[in-house]
Amino acid sequence: MASSGIPIIHALLCCACLLIPATGLSQRQLSHKHVAFFVFGDSLFDVGNNKYINTTDQRANFWPYGETFGFPTGRFSDGRLIPDFIAEYAKLPFLPPYLQPGSNQLTHGANFAFAGAGALDETHQGKVINLNTQLTYLKNMEKLLRQKLGDEDSEKMLFDAVYLISIGSNDYLSPYFTNSSVLQFCSWKLYRHMVIGNLTVVIKEIYKIGGRKFGILSLGPLGCVPAMKAIKKPGTGECIEEASEQAKLHNKALSKVLHKLQNKLEGFKYSMFDVYTTSEERMDNPSKYGFKEGKIACCGSGLYRALVSCGGEGTKKEYELCNNPREYVFFDGVHPTEKVNQQLAKLMWSGTHNITRPYNLKELFA
Repeated sequence: MASSGIPIIHALLCCACLLIPATGLSQRQLSHKHVAFFVFGDSLFDVGNNKYINTTDQRANFWPYGETFGFPTGRFSDGRLIPDFIAEYAKLPFLPPYLQPGSNQLTHGANFAFAGAGALDETHQGKVINLNTQLTYLKNMEKLLRQKLGDEDSEKMLFDAVYLISIGSNDYLSPYFTNSSVLQFCSWKLYRHMVIGNLTVVIKEIYKIGGRKFGILSLGPLGCVPAMKAIKKPGTGECIEEASEQAKLHNKALSKVLHKLQNKLEGFKYSMFDVYTTSEERMDNPSKYGFKEGKIACCGSGLYRALVSCGGEGTKKEYELCNNPREYVFFDGVHPTEKVNQQLAKLMWSGTHNITRPYNLKELFA
């Protein structure tokens, strides 16, 4: 949704990390020195793919996005996202955007995530790289890996890899923000079944390619993000309970599906991270986690600084920017600050099994 005892990254060093593809490993090094990392999802995980598609209206390649980096990178935050921290913990370099020119030989993995993407093809259709298309990118990459590494090493790489997925928020939010009529023709229950069904199909397809280890994010309290409150319940400070309830029901149903997959598919392992509880705690009790503000965004305009105007690139050119993103839970009306991303990434990596179950990501990368 798009940040410090965290040091500010020097622009030149950051540029080198972001723009130089991770290539040049020998087959022996590839097979034995690291676990590859593949990332799918939406703007919570998009490290800049949005910069390379002209049809999208969801971009973060302008100031003040990236201000903690020192320059905009296409990330919907002031700095790093969860996949950046997970890569660091796994002793991998930053994964550049898959669509970045020259990034088609990624021996450490790839980041396919795209802002606005949903599990359903119809979510922001024609404007985003949806989950099914991201899966196609992985399949294309599999062919390249077989050519580069040979069948045996490429199969081992895909088998050992960890596949991290954050998807679904846009599917549930888009009916509130667009003129979608989908809920006139189906119930929330059927809609939820379609969202989870599409995600399940993609997981099974990755399994067929060789993937065995999956990190899955639950949905957060969607009705409580500043943009939802500002647009749908202005002035009340109240959450849109229906949206948050749909997120809870999604999380419950998805947990059951993942458990069934683990019982059905040989070697299948997963880590499901509780974004709902961890995000809600920081929004409701910011000082407990080192923040001053949990309900107003750092960057934007209007009520809660929640209008989608951070950077002034939309229809509204004026916006406000806080002095210190580290004091805020939200950077804009939907996306967390780098500091939140780091806290959640740490919990995903080595958290206890009451918030990341049945494994944490460190156990999957081991």
